[in-house]
Amino acid sequence: MAAIDFPLRIFQIHCAQEFLHPDQLWIVDHSNYHKLVIQSSSKVSGVSSAKSVTAIDWLLDSDPAIRWQVMRDLTDAPPELVAAERGRIAREGWGARLLDMQGEDGQWAGGACFPSKSIYQSVKNQGQPWISTLPTLQLLHDFGLDPHSDRVRRAVAMVRDGCRWEHAGQPFFSGEVEPCINGRVVTLGTYFDQNVDAIVARLLAEQLKDGGWNCEVENGSIRSSFATTINVLEGLLAYERATGGSKESIAARHRGEEYLLERKLFRRKSTGEIINPAWQQFSFPTRWKYDVLRGLEYLRSVGEAPDRRMDEAVNLLRSKRQSDGTWLLENTHPGKVYFALEDGDSRPSRWNTLRALRVLRWYDQTAQAQKLA
Repeated sequence: MAAIDFPLRIFQIHCAQEFLHPDQLWIVDHSNYHKLVIQSSSKVSGVSSAKSVTAIDWLLDSDPAIRWQVMRDLTDAPPELVAAERGRIAREGWGARLLDMQGEDGQWAGGACFPSKSIYQSVKNQGQPWISTLPTLQLLHDFGLDPHSDRVRRAVAMVRDGCRWEHAGQPFFSGEVEPCINGRVVTLGTYFDQNVDAIVARLLAEQLKDGGWNCEVENGSIRSSFATTINVLEGLLAYERATGGSKESIAARHRGEEYLLERKLFRRKSTGEIINPAWQQFSFPTRWKYDVLRGLEYLRSVGEAPDRRMDEAVNLLRSKRQSDGTWLLENTHPGKVYFALEDGDSRPSRWNTLRALRVLRWYDQTAQAQKLA
């Protein structure tokens, strides 16, 4: 079947008229009216059928970076259509725009973690700039850019050969000294088929006694940081999925997850107090920072049954659903960007809606299966 051209119009067919199951949707290609039946996620997303259809319709009327993930994670579209939509990211929309901005030196904005000095001086008053190589590759990873396409392979090779860390000139995929950075490099290196074994070994040696990691260890900290820990955990999980990991890396990941769960994803272990109220606000892109939705997304990605210690975090997530079935963008991290992905804070967010719906789908689907067991 030929790939469907978007944008799409999605509507629920009246079952009695079309003889379809009520939880099925027709996706209609406006150009040639090809039709494909896919399964709605309304039963497991925790919202009514009408709201689910509306939210999914809105999500699909967007960039390929969002559409392919909706098709894979919320509508269970056939793999060949998901792959075709994913392939569009490098050719059009946000992904293509970011790839076009790579410099001849292989970097974005002339630097690894920060832009070149000349660019940095012109944008530093806006906050930490998000236009250098690290945050740009993070976005491309979050978009789900196909790492095996020729264009992406060329771009990554240019990073590998031309990008050096500001710390001491280390090659980009060799990492540097801060675990909050190195965790992200492991995620990116694994995704883009680069060897990150040495960084993983370093991270395993840097795990603290409480189970997490902290970039401030070099300044004397002996307690872990949620932000550093989530960055390292995402990297270790990606590495394990790509290579099988090791007994040591798997054990370290489990200890890191326990660090989050012991604190219910946002509370102090000692007093039960909320550690940082800002973590209850959901941002995208998350950059290097932590919030409850990022923690839940990570635990969903692990693929195991939900732990009851995350129930309060899930209830927080449910409480933020709007009457139209969407979630808002909150707490955008200030700084220079190439272009906006959303309409701003306090407005409906496609990224947060996608991420929230798939967390709830996983959580509710697993809970239902446990009841039936």
